[in-house]
Amino acid sequence: MKIEKFSVVGPLGNGAQSAILQIRMTKTAENFALKVVPLESPEDIKFKEQAEHEFKVAQLFDHPNLIKIYALEPVKDWMFRLKKMHMLIEFVDGKTIDEAPRLSPVRIMQVFEQVASALVHMHKKGVFHADIKPNNIMLGKDGTIKVIDFGLSWIRDEPKDRIQGTPEYMAPEQAKHKMVNERTDIYSLGAAMYKMITNKLPPPSLNEENKPIELKSWQKQFKPVEALMPPINKTLADLVNRCLSFQATSRPERMSEVQGALDKLIEELLKNPNDGLAGLEW
Repeated sequence: MKIEKFSVVGPLGNGAQSAILQIRMTKTAENFALKVVPLESPEDIKFKEQAEHEFKVAQLFDHPNLIKIYALEPVKDWMFRLKKMHMLIEFVDGKTIDEAPRLSPVRIMQVFEQVASALVHMHKKGVFHADIKPNNIMLGKDGTIKVIDFGLSWIRDEPKDRIQGTPEYMAPEQAKHKMVNERTDIYSLGAAMYKMITNKLPPPSLNEENKPIELKSWQKQFKPVEALMPPINKTLADLVNRCLSFQATSRPERMSEVQGALDKLIEELLKNPNDGLAGLEW
């Protein structure tokens, strides 16, 4: 797909090194999101490479809960110097879940069941997201859930020379050994659920000196879900706590196990159809 003539509807947000705009195609009147990655100095080449990586990764997927990326094109000035990259992305009329209206526990479970489903698909393709957190999960006003931002995603067997992820949502072994796998994504999913349920963050995986946190320090800081939210469903609290186990081998082995547990909980607890995500008042 080519990026044809468009008009800018307005800003949607900013990434670490990018701006996100809502655009409308002149010919079709379709809405898209456009990520603009400025390339103003030779050092910015890494952001071009990250955009190329994100586009490459997105082409591997076909899943309703994974954002679609349709095109990536260079933009040059009149002297044919590369000035920026344009990435054409599926538009979601909504917000990230940390900006959306406050969600009940049963709605939080519905969100993360769909996120887990998306991650199961990614893992089957040999890709690990490496940066699951609330502001990388979109909730549409129609109840649609989309996992976004594959910029840090890791394809199995790719060389890895840096720590990937956000410290508050990163598994300890991700920080210590630069390791990314199914269980590190499970930890990040657990951390995101923990934040959405308790409105608190689990201990960061990097300490104040930017060094990996040790077990004793982590245990001293960590408060189980039920300690912060006493009325919470015990099975849900146990699942979140297990996903957040410091030792990777104590977490669920597969993302499909997490998805199945959430699916079962939703079946048990969703008594009122109006408690679905599409019934959320904005």
